[in-house]
Amino acid sequence: MLDFIKDLINYFKERKKVWLAPVIILLLIIGAIIVIGSSSALAPFIYTLF
Repeated sequence: MLDFIKDLINYFKERKKVWLAPVIILLLIIGAIIVIGSSSALAPFIYTLF
């Protein structure tokens, strides 16, 4: 898994696609919020954000 992350970072640097990093980070955060919100007692508090 760590090799995949290193390869992804090197790809961004070589291809000048660094602007994609915030998009990927935002998608990961939203995905984590959805997973936490659907399977925990915090769901009522997370749903108020949307």
